[in-house]
Amino acid sequence: MGTASSLVSPAGGEVIEDTYGAGGGEACEIPVEVKPKARLLRSSFRRGAAAAAAGAGPGSLPRGAGGGGLLGASFKSTGSSVPELEYAAAEYERLKKEYEIFRVSKNQELLSMGRREAKLDTENKRLRAELQALQKTYQKILREKESALEAKYQAMERAATFEHDRDKVKRQFKIFRETKENEIQDLLRAKRELESKLQRLQAQGIQVFDPGESDSDDNCTDVTAAGTQCEYWTGGALGSEPSIGSMIQLQQSFRGPEFAHSSIDVEGPFANVNRDDWDVAVASLLQVTPLFSHSLWSNTVRCYLIYTDETQPEVDLFLKDYSPKLKRMCETMGYFFHAIYFPIDLENQYLAVRKWEIEKSSLVILFIHLTLPSLLLEDCEEAFLKNPEGKPRLIYRRLEDGKVSSNSIQQLIDQVSNLNKTNKAKIIDHSGDPTEGVYKIYIYVEKIIKQDILGFENTDMETKDLGSEDSIPEEDDFGDVLWDIHDEQEQMETFQQASNSAHELGFDKYYQRLNDLVAAPAPIPPLLVSGGPGSGKSLLLSKWIQLQQKNSPNTLILSHFVGRPMSTSSEPSLIIKRLTLKLMQHSWSVSALTLDPAKLLEEFPRWLEKLSARHQGSIIIIIDSIDQVQQVEKHMKWLIDPLPVNVRVIVSVNVETCPPAWRLWPTLHLDPLNPKDAKSIIIAECRSMDIKLSKEQEKKLERHCRSATTCNALYVTLFGKVMARAGRAGNLDKILHQCFQCQDTISLYRLALRSIQESLANDMDKELMKQILCLINVSHNGVSESELMELYPELSWAVLTSLIHSLHKMCLLTYGCGLLKFQHLQAWETVRLEYMEDPTIISSYRQKLINYFTMQLSRDRVTWRSTDELPWLFQQQGSKQKLHDCLLNLFVSQNLYKRGHFADLLSYWQFVGKDKSAMAAEYFDSLKQHEKNWEGEENMICLADLYETLGRFLRDLGLLSQAVVPLQRSLEIRETALDPDHPRVAQSLHQLASVYVQWKKFGNAEQLYKQALEIAENAYGAEHPHIARELEALATLYQKQNKYEQAEHFRKKSFKIRQKATRRKGNSYGFALLRRRALQLEELTLGKDTPDNARTLNELGVLYYLQNNLETADQFLKRSLEMRERVLGPDHPDCAQSLNNLAALCNEKKQYDKAEELYERALDIRRRALAPDHPSLAYTVKHLAILYKKMISLLFFRGNLTKLYLCMS
Repeated sequence: MGTASSLVSPAGGEVIEDTYGAGGGEACEIPVEVKPKARLLRSSFRRGAAAAAAGAGPGSLPRGAGGGGLLGASFKSTGSSVPELEYAAAEYERLKKEYEIFRVSKNQELLSMGRREAKLDTENKRLRAELQALQKTYQKILREKESALEAKYQAMERAATFEHDRDKVKRQFKIFRETKENEIQDLLRAKRELESKLQRLQAQGIQVFDPGESDSDDNCTDVTAAGTQCEYWTGGALGSEPSIGSMIQLQQSFRGPEFAHSSIDVEGPFANVNRDDWDVAVASLLQVTPLFSHSLWSNTVRCYLIYTDETQPEVDLFLKDYSPKLKRMCETMGYFFHAIYFPIDLENQYLAVRKWEIEKSSLVILFIHLTLPSLLLEDCEEAFLKNPEGKPRLIYRRLEDGKVSSNSIQQLIDQVSNLNKTNKAKIIDHSGDPTEGVYKIYIYVEKIIKQDILGFENTDMETKDLGSEDSIPEEDDFGDVLWDIHDEQEQMETFQQASNSAHELGFDKYYQRLNDLVAAPAPIPPLLVSGGPGSGKSLLLSKWIQLQQKNSPNTLILSHFVGRPMSTSSEPSLIIKRLTLKLMQHSWSVSALTLDPAKLLEEFPRWLEKLSARHQGSIIIIIDSIDQVQQVEKHMKWLIDPLPVNVRVIVSVNVETCPPAWRLWPTLHLDPLNPKDAKSIIIAECRSMDIKLSKEQEKKLERHCRSATTCNALYVTLFGKVMARAGRAGNLDKILHQCFQCQDTISLYRLALRSIQESLANDMDKELMKQILCLINVSHNGVSESELMELYPELSWAVLTSLIHSLHKMCLLTYGCGLLKFQHLQAWETVRLEYMEDPTIISSYRQKLINYFTMQLSRDRVTWRSTDELPWLFQQQGSKQKLHDCLLNLFVSQNLYKRGHFADLLSYWQFVGKDKSAMAAEYFDSLKQHEKNWEGEENMICLADLYETLGRFLRDLGLLSQAVVPLQRSLEIRETALDPDHPRVAQSLHQLASVYVQWKKFGNAEQLYKQALEIAENAYGAEHPHIARELEALATLYQKQNKYEQAEHFRKKSFKIRQKATRRKGNSYGFALLRRRALQLEELTLGKDTPDNARTLNELGVLYYLQNNLETADQFLKRSLEMRERVLGPDHPDCAQSLNNLAALCNEKKQYDKAEELYERALDIRRRALAPDHPSLAYTVKHLAILYKKMISLLFFRGNLTKLYLCMS
């Protein structure tokens, strides 16, 4: 670097000459490196001296001396001298010193910087250590702060809980104190009344009796004015046996066998039934579920057709033209209609199935002409001659001139004609065109269904679309409580099915524990009835309920039986709403009920406290299989709250799925059956089918039934069913061996399922059985028979009913609310394991149901079935878009909302991903679109109903501002399409006003309520229940504004109207219940003359009196008297009871002379049959005296009237 060698040509080593300088060949170099000046000079001197000493010629340059040559050339050209060199040397020294000074200073600076760096590093480490310590301190303080906040929140929660519990305890203590004070006052008042009555009796010359020495056959019990139960009844106006006490128990005053009320003597004995308490009596009917036949409580009208070859045309015509009409009529009222028939060429192939169908049928129609085949004789005898329940029967006989019916037909007609008139067998003789005869049948069948089966008074009902609000009673349109009657029917049927057991399972030892719970002092937590699946929990609870209703009629029992998971009966909001409605019905309140599940949880304990303060006995709440409820601990948290002192709660759970927090409650565990009991149940089942086991088989059976699973109640019952079926088929040993290999209920169910499948005639029937079971398995609540017939057109009634009969006998299927369901959860699991292990199979069967119900919607058939199943199936399939489209079908949403399935509707929209506001907007847009496409008055009325439903739905959601718009639109449409003074306009005004009340816009609400009141008064009159509703709404409105005087004024007017209405007829729902109850009791009296039937007739007289149907009451009381006279003799005390009731009835009808005669007859019987000091004798004397007092007052009034007339003359 820095030498001339860098300028030599690589090829020849030539020096590059400077062509810009003078001659002499001077080289020009551009140095690459510039060295320090002193070093450069020393190098130049040494190289120049070396060159001179060598004496080199002028033309040569040494190799490697490029630098010297260059420097020499420079000196030569500049003419350098010695002074200059000295100067350069001096300069060099100076620079060297400066350099040394600079180097030393910089080295010192570097050392100083190193020391500073080390010092800073040390400081940095110290600061880092301090920072870490501060961070640790900060984290510690932060944790302490969070702990303090958490402790604060916990303390606040504990304080809130304490305040809540303290308020509850204060309320309960207040209720308890007021109740005891009232009881004390009632006892004191009763004591005074008894003392005064005792004085009156002594004044009348009647001896004072000792209650302990009475041997009354009337089972009398004394009841004071306040309802305090003693041992004898003080008065006997309308008598009945104790069963009527269990049927109608009043909350404010317990009605005894003769419905006496000792505080009312002046008005006459029949006024003892306080009609102001009518609704309370009706509400009490809701508690008792009598065990009647399936057809009475079923949701299905089953019409069984019997016909011959000669009447085949009439049957075909009936099935083609009139069966669909009857089906639509029943669908409109929420019932199924099945026209069931068997081919006539089957001889006795389905004999047992036909007999089973006749037992289940609501109505049997016999089509005959001239002959009756012998294979149908047994069916006819079963249907018409062996009809113990007196179900409606109809015989159509086609007559033909010149032809005589066979002896068998004539004999059957004579036998039916000679039956009791109440047998309800109608004979239609028709000659002429068969079409006219079938039309006659249709008219009679329609009337029978409406009057006798469904219990409707008005038979002129027209079939209406379900989407039309005309199909709903107008009374319900004003109500704010929306209820699905199918849920109640399902509970009634579930209770009956749970109660049906052919064998006692040794539950007596558990009854006492349940009784102890009721008698235990409060407060106590709920009682947990636990056991394995199929251990008999439902059976135990249902049997105990029956015993309580029989032995403790003053105990109010509210029960709910939960079905399989994901069914309607397991939805927590519906359970709470149903129980709350039961409490409201027993309180007979007209208050609105919220549909918000969260608010329902808050309102239920309040209603429980309210009713417990009024009820004169215990209140027991029973929830069976509560562990099947979705999110049970969240939705049933009221169970752990303090309950009123007279309330007890019993819940049953599966021991494996019981919530952990509940295991600390008092528990009644159901143990497995002992081996001897299990063996005896199986042997009894076999003997019922005339099958006898050998001793060896019995020993094997006893050895088998020793484990907990093989001694399970359901396992033992199913084992007996399988054995009985195998014995009939003749392969007992084979099935017994297979049963011994089944160690649990599921495996035994699978064996039963396979045995049924193997017994079917062909592969098609086997496949149909599989598909039917799978469809029922994937459905929400079950599948009806009519739906199966539509899903499988090739299926005949003979095959379907035979299959259902077999599955029912083996405890696989049962009926619930007209639907086919699985009897037990284990049966449902068995079908899943046997046929549906692949998820794609489940999805395919769901899709089949989806297609079916979607087709129904496309035909505008919006039934309760399609709205129950279709949205749920879409949700299970995960089809959000299809579910969204289904919910936007306004009739689907309307049906769900009006039946009270508010929580279901919300859950579907949440699954779709829409909030409340988006849901409201979509509904409103859909309604706007409908409004553009619909024309005509009928469509506009329907549109107004949809707008009103949307407004009520949004009001329940709390979207008050958005609820006003559809309600106003509904009002506008009704004013335009109907009339401004139409009652439906008043309905719209009422609903719109209710929104303004919640919105606290009381001025607007008051104006709308007054308009609705004016329209209702013009439409119905001043004393209609609708007027009372508007007055009650105004009273509530004024009370919210603290205008108590105006509120009291309207409330009094409302009460007077309601009082008159209840005396005239009673609440329509309660009236329908009583009519249904009366019909059921009437069915029980159609057998032989027995004391029980006579007592039931007496109860019917009571019920018809409560309906203000005095003529019908008179008929039943007379029938009761006649039957008692025939069975017991005319001098029996029960006859005196009937005479006493008839006398009271005549007294009510102001037929005093006849009443006097009947009272004297009753008094004569009791004088001869009873002891002189018997209380019943005093009853009759007392009421006869009251009657005389009335007659004297009447004579006195007539005498004064005569004197007044003479004076005026």
